[in-house]
Amino acid sequence: MENLLGKRIKFLREEKELSQLEFSKILNISNSTLSQYEAGNRMPGDEIKKKIAEYFNVSLDYLMGASNIRNPYQINTKSNDNEEQNLIPEEFTNADEARAYVNKHQIFGSGGFDADKLDDNEILEFANALLEQMKMVSYKYKK
Repeated sequence: MENLLGKRIKFLREEKELSQLEFSKILNISNSTLSQYEAGNRMPGDEIKKKIAEYFNVSLDYLMGASNIRNPYQINTKSNDNEEQNLIPEEFTNADEARAYVNKHQIFGSGGFDADKLDDNEILEFANALLEQMKMVSYKYKK
């Protein structure tokens, strides 16, 4: 039996550049327990799985390997040339992700704003307001 859960936990942890020790402290478990989860020698309980999924903003289905979609509550948009799908969250809950999204899409570009100068609450509020506007516009022009 493949250890997809352990591989996903390790992948997500490394993607955030967290050591096992750092992430085990976040989960309030021992480093050796996390190591056993990642190696597939031990299965986390439901509460720990939920905590991991919430921390990384992924679904339990993704975490458990039942789906390759990190968060099914995100809006999928495809580029015209069928490149990789860009996933937009239903709501931003992480200020760094919101700031990266705003900067990536140059939303502030000509307005004279600097996303990096907004505090975490301001960037979350702004990015989530943009998401709401995009939902309304996409609904209107959806074909």
